[in-house]
Amino acid sequence: MSPLWSHVEASMATGGVVLGKWQADGVSIDSRTVKAGDLFVAIKGPRSDGHDYVSAAIAKGASAAMVTQKNPVWREHIPLLVVSDTNTGLSELGRFARNRISKKGHIIGVTGSVGKTGIKEALRHCLERQAPTCATKGNLNNKWGLPLSLARMPRTTTYGIFEVGMSCPGEITSLSSILKPDIAIISTVEAVHIEFFKSVEEIADAKAEIFHGMDTNGIAILNGDNDHYAKLEFHAKSACIAHIFSFGSNKRADARLIKYSLGTNFSTIEADIFGEVLKYQIALPGRHWALNSLAVLAAVKAGDGNVSLAAESLRELPSIKGRGKTTKISIPGGYFTLIDESYNASPVSVRAALGVLADSQPHLCGRRIAILGDMLELGESSDELHEGLLPIIKESMIDVVFTVGTKMAALATILPDQIVSWHKNTSDEIIPEIINAVQIGDVVTVKGSLGSRMGLIVDALKALCEDKKGIHK
Repeated sequence: MSPLWSHVEASMATGGVVLGKWQADGVSIDSRTVKAGDLFVAIKGPRSDGHDYVSAAIAKGASAAMVTQKNPVWREHIPLLVVSDTNTGLSELGRFARNRISKKGHIIGVTGSVGKTGIKEALRHCLERQAPTCATKGNLNNKWGLPLSLARMPRTTTYGIFEVGMSCPGEITSLSSILKPDIAIISTVEAVHIEFFKSVEEIADAKAEIFHGMDTNGIAILNGDNDHYAKLEFHAKSACIAHIFSFGSNKRADARLIKYSLGTNFSTIEADIFGEVLKYQIALPGRHWALNSLAVLAAVKAGDGNVSLAAESLRELPSIKGRGKTTKISIPGGYFTLIDESYNASPVSVRAALGVLADSQPHLCGRRIAILGDMLELGESSDELHEGLLPIIKESMIDVVFTVGTKMAALATILPDQIVSWHKNTSDEIIPEIINAVQIGDVVTVKGSLGSRMGLIVDALKALCEDKKGIHK
């Protein structure tokens, strides 16, 4: 079997000078997680310089290191690839890896304000059952993560699925020029990272940058239900994208939701995918997951995959930690249900999570409990957007609300008296109140931006099964 990288190919990709013959079966930019046989790329970042960790990476089994110059403190005869800039070198590795599968593979880029990781993981789950598939691990979707993910892509890949993130205008243009997606999915456009933009319209413009790296035979898959569909379609047409398709519940959508119903831990869906009516289940509850599944099946169709097989595969789609994973926590006398949405939060994703909570059925005399942490990066609109969650809380028949963080205080102060509520500024402070409040039969949703540390609350709730000698199922 051919290695992922030989010293000859890596030199061709980067224009670098090779010292010593070597081959690599992986690529790493973190000496702490480097594996035997990896090429270690010594990235110089804002807080650390990877050149300081070359010796550690080699000691852990890295086969070679990409560096800007040889350091006399390193032991003699370390295999090296010397380049003028390692950040650029990593990008060139990614670009080369993408190009070497261009004739036989399909590269799918997924971006959007919310839902991109879920769509990416669902595509990976469906397509790896049909052909050799590679996908972004975790959320490696930025200026280092995307080229790293591409550089790790096996040369035998048929489907490459890559998440494309951003925090400022122009970032996706750069990433798309490396990725050159054959198929681009924009999940939706919402007020996420609005702190770094003047308006949601600017966010739509920035998401549309994914079209800049595509050729005219490219395929764009857009959310037809989103308010910014027309703007995204305009950008796609301006980029001369040959095929523009939509997904959603409106009658004109190419991948159209016909019916949706919620089960205990799944969604049942009937959809029209480019004229083919399918009935299937997805192993995650929520209308947002139903809509995301339409984008998945549209991309499978666009990539010449088996749509019926992909729809069947969604029945066994594993949940993602922090993104809707449901767990029954057994405690003496019964159990409560925990829905872990702790990875991140925005106004639209909180509404989706509360919608799932509203559709859930507490057991016995259980209650619906929402534990909500700060939504970050909302800029001057932060208070207004936090307060704007009140209507969905009322509509969702939520019995108990815990709010966490200085920004969630805006919501805490306007919660009506009929909703039992507590507020603390940190997750550490509110954990004892939550532990004392949770009861048998409750359904508990935990949601907040990563910086609000809501994962600590999830861990504390899961630990109840141990503290009270219950069983974690």
